[in-house]
Order: sequence, then structure tokens, then C-alpha cells
Amino acid sequence: MKRAVVFAGSRGIGKGISDSLLEQGIHVDALSSRDVDTSDVKSVQKFIDTSESYDVVVLNTGGPPAMDFEKIERQDCEKYHNQLFYSFFLLLQEMKINDGAYIFLISSYNVKEPNPKLMLSNAYRLAFISVFKCLSKVLSKRGISMINIAPGPIDTDRLRSLTSDYDALAKKIPIGHIGTSEKLGKFVGSIIQNDIKYLTGVTINFDGGKSNYVL
Repeated sequence: MKRAVVFAGSRGIGKGISDSLLEQGIHVDALSSRDVDTSDVKSVQKFIDTSESYDVVVLNTGGPPAMDFEKIERQDCEKYHNQLFYSFFLLLQEMKINDGAYIFLISSYNVKEPNPKLMLSNAYRLAFISVFKCLSKVLSKRGISMINIAPGPIDTDRLRSLTSDYDALAKKIPIGHIGTSEKLGKFVGSIIQNDIKYLTGVTINFDGGKSNYVL
């Protein structure tokens, strides 16, 4: 039986992915922030030291609240550097990942169209995507596929905390509605189910057509 680990997998996007993998008969370790806190390097190292060997790894985590630049403090930088960059770096360095595995990063469409209120999220996610891209070329020799999913607005508690007018946001999305965690989960699950292996080192927008950039 294949084994997957989904970080922040007990709610929101992570739960949508976990549920989709479970439907395929994959054993899923759907970790909550209580199980592994990616802002705490000691918590991440403890997981690594006791973890299983995985066929599917989903690097997913929440992000910082909207903050004005002048209000960002040193402890904010340190926390989200760990949460969005270093902990994922450490996981890919040290955890056991089987040959032929899939590694998914759940980032944000804002990495290409930065939101001034989400500077820390933009910066640290983009930095890790650079690592992720480089590593995809190294791990491809072991048949490992690495795919960055960059969600746009998805109906989660985090989105509602960042959005003052949910209905107005939905009207701005070309496809006409805000995406769901279930649909994103099924998309990720379909890649694994259909054994799509000629897809690695890429960023795929899942945003209902909201982003404007070409490349």
C-alpha cells in the first residue's frame, strides 16, 4: 500500500487532498499543526526522526495574516522563514522518500503577482519554490515528480480571514466562483491515480483564471 503524508492535512486544502488520496486506498498521515508545527524546527525534526518512508509528500501550511510592511517585526520574519521555507527545506533533506514518489508543494498564485499585504508569504514561498525547482532536476533521477500547485482563492477559513467581501471576490474570478478544497484535492489525486510522470519542476495555477500573468 502506498503511504502519503499531508502537512496541515486535517482541514482546508490539506484535508481536501487527504480525502482524495484516501479514496484511492492510499494510507494517509494527515498531520495537523498540533502534530507538526512547521514554524517550530524542533517539532519538524522530531517528526523526521520518527517518520515513515513515503510515496506521496504534500508540503502544505498556512501563512501569515495580512500585515503592513512597517508593522512586520523580527519575530514574524523568523516564524514564517521557518514555516514557509526552512522546515520544508529540512523535510526534503532528511525525511525518507521512496523512488518514484510524488512531492507536491502547495504555495499561492501570489508568488507571481505579489500582494503588498502578504510580503512575508510572497517572499518565503517564492524562495522555497526556487529550491523546489532545482531539486526537481536532482530527484528526477530517482523517478520522483515534484509539482508546485499555486492556488488562487479557495474557500477556506484562511481566505475568509483575508477577504472582507467574499461575494465581491467571487465575481472577480473569470470562471464565476471560488474554488473548493475538494476540487483541488481531486486534481492532485488525479495526477497520482493516472501515474502522470512527465510533469515535474512545474508550477500549476489553480485559480479559476484570476491571475493575469502569461508565464
